[in-house]
Amino acid sequence: MTGPMSVFWRGSCALLLLLAGCAAPRQQLESPTTGDGSRRMAVPPGTARYQLALGEVSSGATPFRRVAPTYPLELLASCPPPQEVPALLIVDERGAVGEVRVAGETQANASRRAFIAAVRAAALQWRFTPLRIDHWAADADGNGHVVDGETRPFSLAYVFRFECRAGKPMVSATPVTDSR
Repeated sequence: MTGPMSVFWRGSCALLLLLAGCAAPRQQLESPTTGDGSRRMAVPPGTARYQLALGEVSSGATPFRRVAPTYPLELLASCPPPQEVPALLIVDERGAVGEVRVAGETQANASRRAFIAAVRAAALQWRFTPLRIDHWAADADGNGHVVDGETRPFSLAYVFRFECRAGKPMVSATPVTDSR
């Protein structure tokens, strides 16, 4: 197949992203390093996912405004060991983060809660291009075109890492891929 429909079908197959929906329950989020530097996590049971049907193409769901968390100043002087905070960012259909879920937050000690608060304060300022799912069809000549589309909410997991090196704070955020 050649022409616009070929591009459409290849794009459809390439964009069969299975984004976690907003129905993710509050459960333990794991973030082991896989050895190749990437991060993976088990998707919590019951997590809703978007399954794209034939003729559907997704786009967006990428961050365009990321605010780095501020290292908790009250902990900087003691320079604790590196801390990782796995967080699930719940993003609405406009691309705004409306909720930040951190597993084990209620059992966390005071210093861990300071890191979690820094993650939440920063992540709530993040903005994403909205997740858009378009429905495509072909006309009588085989030319593909968008029939309709909509934006949908989604969630993405990140691991925020806080380090103190020689009294200097270092903070990073890494997207997490799911293990399925």
